[in-house]
Amino acid sequence: MPTVLISDALSPAAVQIFKDRGVEVDFQPNLGKDKDKLAEIIGNYDGLAIRSATKATAKILEKATRLKVIGRAGIGVDNVEIPAATAKGIIVMNTPFGNSITTAEHAITLMLALAREIPQADASTQAGKWEKNRFMGVEITGKTLGIIGAGNIGSIVADRALGLRMKGIAFDPFRSPESAKATGGDKVGLGEVWRGGRW
Repeated sequence: MPTVLISDALSPAAVQIFKDRGVEVDFQPNLGKDKDKLAEIIGNYDGLAIRSATKATAKILEKATRLKVIGRAGIGVDNVEIPAATAKGIIVMNTPFGNSITTAEHAITLMLALAREIPQADASTQAGKWEKNRFMGVEITGKTLGIIGAGNIGSIVADRALGLRMKGIAFDPFRSPESAKATGGDKVGLGEVWRGGRW
């Protein structure tokens, strides 16, 4: 039976997914911060599941005699020394779409909070004031939303903005105008985002 070490904090659901597939799991959510301890035990595992705290350095990977795969629960793999892993035949993978919807929804939530001045109104109310006329905010309907980066998350934000009756414009040097249009926004230059994306 393969054994996977989870050395960063992951949800209990992640642990259960491994178990449901017949994988033995050693869940040590604080181990990633202890490089020496990780290096000491890494040789006992076939897989390593990490987030940001664990740094899979060449020194640690040198001790990974059984390791076949490193899975990063997140977008980047900058905390894994890829050349060292490749030299040992260890596959490194990530989950680039795992938090995309959550992140896009969070961006929309923050935008709405700013538009309606919710943080300021909350602070005022918590201070015992009732300044309802001071925090009127603005409606977002009909406003232009400027998005910098129209990749996976930016495209989801643009799609959600359309549902809020906003117009989307996006700057992304890697997207074609047709691709940007298909995801809910016009491709424009960065300067136009700054000008058109303001309230």
